[in-house]
Order: sequence, then structure tokens, then C-alpha cells
Amino acid sequence: MTEPRLDFVNCPDGQGGHRMAYWQWNSSPGDPAAAHVVVCMHGLTRQGRDFDTLARVLLAQVHGPLRVVCPDIVGRGRSDWLRDPQGYQVPQYAGDVLALLAALQAEAPIGALDVVGTSMGGLIGMVLAGAKDLPLPAPVRRLVLNDVGPAIEAAAIARIASYVGRGGRYPDVQAAADALWSISTGFGPHTPEQWLALTRPMVVPAGERSADGRRKQAPGTGEGGDGVVLHYDPALAEPIRALTPEIAAQAEQAAWALYDAIHVPTLLLRGAQSDLLSPATAQAMTQRGPRARLVEFAGVGHAPTLIDPAQSGAVASFLLDR
Repeated sequence: MTEPRLDFVNCPDGQGGHRMAYWQWNSSPGDPAAAHVVVCMHGLTRQGRDFDTLARVLLAQVHGPLRVVCPDIVGRGRSDWLRDPQGYQVPQYAGDVLALLAALQAEAPIGALDVVGTSMGGLIGMVLAGAKDLPLPAPVRRLVLNDVGPAIEAAAIARIASYVGRGGRYPDVQAAADALWSISTGFGPHTPEQWLALTRPMVVPAGERSADGRRKQAPGTGEGGDGVVLHYDPALAEPIRALTPEIAAQAEQAAWALYDAIHVPTLLLRGAQSDLLSPATAQAMTQRGPRARLVEFAGVGHAPTLIDPAQSGAVASFLLDR
């Protein structure tokens, strides 16, 4: 399966609900009955197509049926935007993923559930694996945390807050790719072709969305006569800029409690130059909670894109029991 299928799920939010988009890869296209499901969740300003390379690697190496499901977390990609920007936080995201899992379960029973989360997606994964009494269709079997942990460095939060919601309009995808690279060098080396492929889903034609975040027209190629704009709701920035040191400290304490409650095999990936996941936090994560297995990648900061064969291979080996 060289391209994923785009689907949508309705999610509650207290303001009338919204639709979340998700991309589904299947080792047997046309047959939704794969009991092994891998859910991949992206970072703060990214979207589900970030995992195209990983999905293709998993489907090429798996022995048996497999579904790889990559949501566009609400406010991003092809998903709706929230009416209340304060909803752009992990509890809402985790609730949406639970709605997604219920929809997948109705489509075909889930027998084994694995979770891959990059940055913000990893925080959602910690909720799914560590929170008690969630209505999961199957327990999380294995968890991959990509360059994230319970403690997030303040300098990284400040760096992210400096650019979230401030992207402008670009004449074309290449211009957008050049601009995004200026704030994404931490992703590590990529060929121009790889970076352009990562950028295409990051933009939409200018004017494609209505004021409430719904799309006015069918998704295009990312090109438009009036240029392109970033795919996400600029209001994502509001909860980040409202973050105080006291709120951050409380969130870190709650995140460590979640992490310590995880009892499934956990793989922790870290860019060796990451400014978000410190070496001290990563080492602590190997010694408490699920005692994660730590793999670091030289020459990479925040966050590994899982495109390099060493990165995607580490995830595939962990999830496919090799």
C-alpha cells in the first residue's frame, strides 16, 4: 500500500463537536480486519503524513496483517479547528484518540495496540498507556516515545512559542519548505527531496478554510494561485503562551505520575542534541516507570523524523518483535 486512505471520526468537545482526520495504512488494502494496530501521533505543529516513511517500513517488514493509523490531531492537517482555543491541550487530544480507537474497533476488532508518539504525540501516548480505566479497545502493548518525556525543558518551550502561530503566506511549497527549514534544523540532515516531501502536507492553498476551520473545498496538492499557508490553526499558540512556571511544574508532576504508571515495554528515542528532552530526563526514564530502552541519534536535535533508516528501523524492530 503506497498511499494511505483518508477517513474522519466525529469527536466531542463541549462546543458542538468536531471532525478529526486520520490516515490509515493497511497491509491488506480493502480488508480492514487487521487486528494489530499501530497508532502514530505527531508533534505540536505537524500532521499525520509525517509518518509516511515509517508506515511504509512497517508494512514492508511485518509478517501478517497490520493497520498503521496516523491522525491529524484536531487543529491540524485535514481536521477541523476548535471553537475554543483552550481546548488545544493533551486531555482533548487524548479524548479524540479514544474516539478514533472506538471507530477502528467498530470497523474491525483490535487485538494488539501499539502507540508511537513524537513530542506532543508522545505525551498523548503516555496518557493512553499510563492513565487508569480508559475505555481502550485493547491495552497498549508497546509504546514508542520520540524525543519527549515528563519533563520538558523551559528553553524548548520558549523556542517553540516564538514561532507557533506566526507562519505567514508563501508563494509556493518550495518557499514554505525553505521557511520551515529555518525553524526545523533540529530534525537533522535531510535531502532536499525528503524535506520537500515532509513539507507538502504542511501547507494548504490560501483561502481553502472557512473562518471556523472547516475546509471549503476538497483537499488539493498544496499549491494555489494565491499561494499557500500553514495547515494548522494559529490559535494553537494560545495555551502555550498562557503557560506559567507554576502550571508547567504541576504538569510535569502529573506527567511523571503517568509515566511511572506505565507497565508496558517502552522505547525512548532521543536526538543527541535535543533541547526538549534533556539527557538527565532521558536517563531517569530508563530507571523508573517502564524503564524505557533508550536509543539516541547523533547529529539530530528535536525531533527525529523517523525517515532515516536507522530511526525507522529501530521503531520497526521494537514493534515487530525482531
